[in-house]
Amino acid sequence: MRIETLLIGALSLILAGYLTQASAQPVTPDADIEKPITTQTEVHYRVAVLANYGVAKSIERWQPLMDYLSQNVANASFEVVPLDFNNMNQKLISGDIQFVVTNPGHYFNMSGDYPISWLATMKSNQHNGSTFAIGATIIVRKDSHLFSVEDLAGHSVVASDPNALGGYQAAIGLIHSMDYSINNFFSKVTFLGFPLEPLIYQVRDGTADIAITPFCTLEQMVAEGYIEASDYRVINDVTPADYECAVSTPLYPNWSFASSDAVPLMVRTGITRALLSISMDDPASIIGQNRGWAAPISQFQVVKLFNDLNLNADDSPVHLQVLQWIKLNQKWGFSLLGLFVIATIYHLWLEYKFRQKSEFLINTERQLKNKALQLERMQSAAILGEIGAGLAHELNQPIAAITQYSEGGMIEQAKNIGTNSVQYQLLEKIHQQSMRAGEIVHRIRELLQRKGTASTEFDVQEQLMICLDLLEHEFEKEKINIKTQLTTTEIKLNGDKVGFCQVLINVLKNAIDAVSEKEFPLHSRKRILIDLHIVDQSLQLKIYDNGIGLTCANDDFKTSFFSTKANGLGLGLAICSDVIALFGGQINLSKCKDDPSPPWRYGCRVLIVIPLNAMPD
Repeated sequence: MRIETLLIGALSLILAGYLTQASAQPVTPDADIEKPITTQTEVHYRVAVLANYGVAKSIERWQPLMDYLSQNVANASFEVVPLDFNNMNQKLISGDIQFVVTNPGHYFNMSGDYPISWLATMKSNQHNGSTFAIGATIIVRKDSHLFSVEDLAGHSVVASDPNALGGYQAAIGLIHSMDYSINNFFSKVTFLGFPLEPLIYQVRDGTADIAITPFCTLEQMVAEGYIEASDYRVINDVTPADYECAVSTPLYPNWSFASSDAVPLMVRTGITRALLSISMDDPASIIGQNRGWAAPISQFQVVKLFNDLNLNADDSPVHLQVLQWIKLNQKWGFSLLGLFVIATIYHLWLEYKFRQKSEFLINTERQLKNKALQLERMQSAAILGEIGAGLAHELNQPIAAITQYSEGGMIEQAKNIGTNSVQYQLLEKIHQQSMRAGEIVHRIRELLQRKGTASTEFDVQEQLMICLDLLEHEFEKEKINIKTQLTTTEIKLNGDKVGFCQVLINVLKNAIDAVSEKEFPLHSRKRILIDLHIVDQSLQLKIYDNGIGLTCANDDFKTSFFSTKANGLGLGLAICSDVIALFGGQINLSKCKDDPSPPWRYGCRVLIVIPLNAMPD
């Protein structure tokens, strides 16, 4: 039991004892009403009523009763507050209203969550003042093909509110009592709220097949001239004798006046006396469309209906239940809500910091691995540098000897036989290659010693043809179809001529190896295409092959000591990249299919781009 209820109960007992002592003198009820105590401060109370026909009409109907209570209840004034079901519940929780005038179904739903007391039941203005005047009327158009409750299944329906006893709940109770399943009985249910007139308008306009309205809504709209009675028909008409309005469901107790238990017992007692003493001829009764008030009527039929349908179970969404609990327990509710928000923010902050630290650790680990790999490569480069320096020194002497011997032989051949002999031409080629070998060894020594390379002006096409002549034997051996596309014949570069030739030979040798490793069908040929042209003041040299293609990323091939060949050192393309960089250019590898206009789709493409106006480093 709530602490608030215990406190209010104790206060009620104290006030009851006070009233008992005060009533020891023989004073009639009329005297109490006519001579209220005026020495105490007047308290203003707000009375919520269901706004069935809108706010303005509700105030017009119920404010006279509020004025009557203000005159006849000591030290109290009353104000009518028209609300719908949901707003009435919220206002009652927050304490903005202290009394409610509603149907017993709504009272039953509220009584499980809010401490309220039933004071009086309203007598109907019709039906000989009956206190059973709550029910539902199921209405269809006159020309509708629906004639029974069974026919209603699978059709669309409109109603005021799911909590309206004199409407949707009574109708669902009727359907349940006839052994029909209430789950998905209608194809579509739409709740329009208040006022009630649009419910019948929906049926009139064909927007809905059925309208479920409170008892007497149809007759009241006919009397006010809104609709014609002949245009509509009532389903399952079970109107009792001496009742003026058609009804489709059993009737339940009329509206009642209920009070929050927070209102003092003296005020509640005064209201009950005033309600029971009001006559049917009083202006408050006439305007309020009733014949006065009676003692509270038993709610057995309502309880039975709700138990059958389990309507008193809280089927509202979880978030609404949580919100309602917070309203009832604001202190603890807001504390828990604040704690939840803080915990959520803290969790998100921890997750953010954890992710930030994880990314930092991953980046640090990646950098350490790269540093370790670079260190390993530098160590390998240092070892290779020592070996290369010694090797270059040792090779320089035999190359010099070959140069001298070939040059001496050429002199002897020229003296004795002449320069046109085959021997002289062979010795000349040997001399040229020995000179070239000497230049390569000299360049390697300068590279290892980190010295600059002498720049000379040379013809690109001429150097390309020299490289093709040197590899002519390789092309014939592997039966490779070599083709060149030269858009210009005079392209001059200023830089390391030997290094440039070294790059061309290395790239062409890799292309030969690539096509040699691939198995070709009988009708296919091994092909290499060299495309040389000028684009935007830059030399572009493309070398295509239809070999096995790339197996790694472009940057991996330009890394020292990385090789895809079984016997490769991984220095060829790395050196090529350094040489081309000295010209201010770059070298890139890609698949043929990635080229904008490839000669074929399979294989590798090497692209060398060198600005013609760039100065060498």
